[in-house]
Amino acid sequence: MSTIFGLLIIAVGSMGQSSSYVPINKIKEWSWENFWLMQGIFAWLLFPLLGAFMASTPSELIAIYTTNAAASWKAIGYGVLWGVGGLTFGLSMRFLGIALGQSVALGTCAAFGTLIPAMLTGTDLFSPKGLILLLAVAVTLAGIALVGYAGSLRSKNMSEEERKKAIKDFALKKGLLIALFAGVMSACFSLGLSAGIPVKEAAIAAGAKELFAQNPVTLLVTLGGFVTNLVYCLYMNRKNKTGGEIKRSSKAVLVNNLLFCALAGLLWYSQFFGLGMGQSFFEPGSVMMAFSWSILMSLNVVFSNVWGIILKEWKGAGKKAVVFLVIGMAVLIFSLVIPNLF
Repeated sequence: MSTIFGLLIIAVGSMGQSSSYVPINKIKEWSWENFWLMQGIFAWLLFPLLGAFMASTPSELIAIYTTNAAASWKAIGYGVLWGVGGLTFGLSMRFLGIALGQSVALGTCAAFGTLIPAMLTGTDLFSPKGLILLLAVAVTLAGIALVGYAGSLRSKNMSEEERKKAIKDFALKKGLLIALFAGVMSACFSLGLSAGIPVKEAAIAAGAKELFAQNPVTLLVTLGGFVTNLVYCLYMNRKNKTGGEIKRSSKAVLVNNLLFCALAGLLWYSQFFGLGMGQSFFEPGSVMMAFSWSILMSLNVVFSNVWGIILKEWKGAGKKAVVFLVIGMAVLIFSLVIPNLF
């Protein structure tokens, strides 16, 4: 029962993440770099900071971070690398759409983000536990491959005019390459969470509830990612001469954009807030715990494709494409229960 409860919590957070890119359509008059940076302030700084305060007081957090300085800096460093993935992740959806872009990027992210931390923590992938983990990841990748195939069928069946209508800058080859790179770099978030385990343990030792104990680690990783995105967005501001765009906004536009940026940031952060809470219901050292990263990515793919359907990205894709999409999503959902079948 506790495992099911943990899965439900992760699913709620995943649903939030998959919805986080929808508010972008409500942003008015701002360039991409200003929207991206502003929602990042909420997603990678403010809400993670509030989440960390749910685990420990500010003074306790400082003591935990300084006492575990090596683990803290590693988590931040992986966050910087993850930030590169975050930037290209946005581009993958620009060229492929929410459904296919998230599917390819998150599939790559699921495999690397699950297996590498498992190996780094000493898991023998050829032991019974390791083989179950490999099977679960393989099924996850199979489901994502089916979704990706459905995306390629959609591309073939849609006219150029329909593609541009559904996805303004649709470019399959370019989008796939960017999505694969984004997935590899995005997996560094999982590596950052793994590197920050000493910080999580120190938070629990200091009295933090296990339900929120991962939040201080999440803050470190998102902080590193914020640095990467800040540098890039400031560069784009200078290149496109959009640095004063926010200041020049009318009051109505400013209020509207800040509200939707805050909403996007909250929805995005909910996936990792939910992941930390959900993991607290899994047995430590279990296959379910090791597989939890892939669980989050699988659910992100499922919910992102639900949004893809709602936003009519699959309109005109053809019956065969839709059938493979549904099968792929079903396989992804089945992958969630594999660790509990053995």
